[in-house]
Amino acid sequence: MVALAVGFGLSWYALSDGRLFGAIEIGPWSAWRDVGVPAPDPYTRAFIARAGALELGASEGIQFVATTDSDNRRLDRACRYRIDGSTPAARFWTLVPVAPEDGRPITREGGPVDFQSARLSRAGDGSVELYVSKSLSPQNWLEITGDGAFDLVLTLYDTSSLAGVGADVATLPAIIRETCA
Repeated sequence: MVALAVGFGLSWYALSDGRLFGAIEIGPWSAWRDVGVPAPDPYTRAFIARAGALELGASEGIQFVATTDSDNRRLDRACRYRIDGSTPAARFWTLVPVAPEDGRPITREGGPVDFQSARLSRAGDGSVELYVSKSLSPQNWLEITGDGAFDLVLTLYDTSSLAGVGADVATLPAIIRETCA
């Protein structure tokens, strides 16, 4: 009975989180490296089947998801977050705050749904400072609605950052909790 429970538990973990099996983790960001390749590993294949979503091909891009901030605290809509730093080289990228239950954007109706690399102000070194919160924030800001937890989805399109075995992907932005209501 114990072996059965452990087996089912590890299977569920591998398919839902999977950081120990097929996902890569960079700070608070995680992604399934083999999504979109012709022959993904069994854990990635099972994750794709469980998620039931159309995934980007390996040459099209990669999607990172953050469920916690850089201090490993669950993202909460009652708080203001600063996404600070640089992204890997990509032709285009988007950052969307979504509900963890169904992946729908949680931004204000009628307002912008996401940050896009082509439409935001940057520092002189090319880094970004983005804010996600319910309250007005400076410069690059997305207003979110509702209560409870949320996720951040960073999608890099047409990127070669993960092309090689030793590819450098250490340049994902930090997620810093500033204040909470």
